[in-house]
Amino acid sequence: MAVATKPSSGRWSASKTRSLLTGLAFISPAIIGFIAFAAWPIVQSLYYSFTDYNIFQPPYFIGLENYQDLVNDRVYRIALVNTFYMVFIGLPIHLVFNFFMALLLATQIRGLSIYRTIFYLPSITPVVASTIVWLWLFNGQYGILNEIIGWFGIQPIGWLTDPRFTKPSLIFMGMWFGGNTILIYLAGLRDVPVSLLEAAELDGANALRKTWHVTLPMISPVIFYTLIINVIGYFQYFTEAWVLTATRDGAAGGPLNSMLFYAMYLYQSAFQLFKMGYASAQAWVLFAIVLIATGLLFRFSGWVYYRSEE
Repeated sequence: MAVATKPSSGRWSASKTRSLLTGLAFISPAIIGFIAFAAWPIVQSLYYSFTDYNIFQPPYFIGLENYQDLVNDRVYRIALVNTFYMVFIGLPIHLVFNFFMALLLATQIRGLSIYRTIFYLPSITPVVASTIVWLWLFNGQYGILNEIIGWFGIQPIGWLTDPRFTKPSLIFMGMWFGGNTILIYLAGLRDVPVSLLEAAELDGANALRKTWHVTLPMISPVIFYTLIINVIGYFQYFTEAWVLTATRDGAAGGPLNSMLFYAMYLYQSAFQLFKMGYASAQAWVLFAIVLIATGLLFRFSGWVYYRSEE
C-alpha cells in the first residue's frame, strides 16, 4: 500500500536557514582564506598592471603603458624565447624519456622495487640541494661530466658558461627530476588490459608494435594529463635556473641571459627592481599565454582515447 507524502511547499524554512548558516560557519575559514590570499591579490595584481607602482609610493594609473613597455623590452623577449625553448624542446624530451623509463620499470625483472626507488629518490630530494650538486657536476674545470667526456678525447664543455650549452644542460639535468611523472606513467601502465597485449602478441605484434598500437592509446589520458600539468609548470620554470646562475655569479640569468626565464625576470622586476606594476603586467601576460596553450591542447586532444566503462 502506497503511503502518501506531503509535497514540499518550496518555502525556505527556518531549519534550512540554520543548516545553511552552520555549513557556512564551518567553511568560513576556507572562504576567508581564499578571498584574502587568492582572490583579492589577483584583483589587486590586475589593477597594478595598469599602474606605476614600486611599493614605496601609491600606485599611479598609467593605462596600457606597462604592456607597451613589454613589447619593447629586449630582456623580456629573451626570457620569453628561453621559456618557449624549454616548453617546446625540453618538455617533449623529458616526457619521452620518462615514458621509456616507466616502460623499463614496468617489466618483471629481479630487484624491480630497488630500481623504482632509485629513480624516485630525486623527486623527494629538495630541488635546491639537488641543483647545488649539479652545479658541481657542471663545473667546467673540475666537474665530473667534463672528466667523463675527457676519457673519450672530447674537449671540456662550458656547461654553464657557454650560451650554446646552458639550456641543453638544464634539459639534461631535468631528466634527474622525472620521478613523479614516471610514477604516474607506471600507474597508467598497470591499467592497460593484459588481454589486449596478449591478443596483439598472438597476432604477431612485436614489443614496439604493442607499445605503439596498444599501450600508447590505452594510457593516452595519462599522457594528456602529464602534458597539461608539465606545460603549466614549464612556463613557470624558475628554481633550477635561478640556483645555477645566481649561486654561481650572483646575477641570475647566466651568460648573455641564456638561462633567464619568464618567471625569473618577473621575480627580478618585482622584488629586485621593485617595479610591481610592470611585474603584474608580466604575470597577466603569462596567465594569458598559459591559458591559450592549455586551451589549444584541449582543442587538439582528439588523439586521446577514453575507454567506456560499460
